[in-house]
Amino acid sequence: MNTSQANKIYNTLLERYPDAHCALKYNSPLELLFATILSAQSTDVGVNKATPTLFKAFPTAKAYANATPEKIEPFISSIGLFRNKAKAIHASATMIVDDFDGEVPDNMNDLLKLKGVARKTANVVLGNAFHKNEGVVVDTHVGRLAQRFGLTKETKPEKIENDLMKLFPRDQWTMLSHLLVWHGREVCKKRSGQCDTDQICQRYCSNATTV
Repeated sequence: MNTSQANKIYNTLLERYPDAHCALKYNSPLELLFATILSAQSTDVGVNKATPTLFKAFPTAKAYANATPEKIEPFISSIGLFRNKAKAIHASATMIVDDFDGEVPDNMNDLLKLKGVARKTANVVLGNAFHKNEGVVVDTHVGRLAQRFGLTKETKPEKIENDLMKLFPRDQWTMLSHLLVWHGREVCKKRSGQCDTDQICQRYCSNATTV
């Protein structure tokens, strides 16, 4: 795969999904940070159902910090691993208040200091809340499509991300993730997808028998 071929894939997906965006619902960097922490091993749909009451009950980082994990738990009990996630949210909020003046950090190094935040979560927050392309979000959809489209031969998220960052210009990194996620959810699914009948997959996807 070269940059010219990668650019064709990007533009084809962009033409199909011009409105691709983050599926998590949020109104601030703090809300996106905690929604992303909650989304680990959970669906965005499930997170979006739980967060309105959570965000209303805890409108600021200080509100979370002044609570306890046990007080946060009831608002997210419908989400998998909710007890551990409540602890992560509380610990992150406490650090945000104590070390960052109550504001979510807008850089990778500081975000990674927060409990429950790895590079994927940091990339989501930076790319969508702060419009900073520091990396490519590699979730299960992005990883699967990157392999099927020949954008990488790697299997580990950090190595997949490195390959994607080399192929695509920095200003496309955030949108690239959205495009791959949308196509992965709509068409190029892990199982029972539409790769054999979809024009994009027929051109680029190794999972399509007509390639």
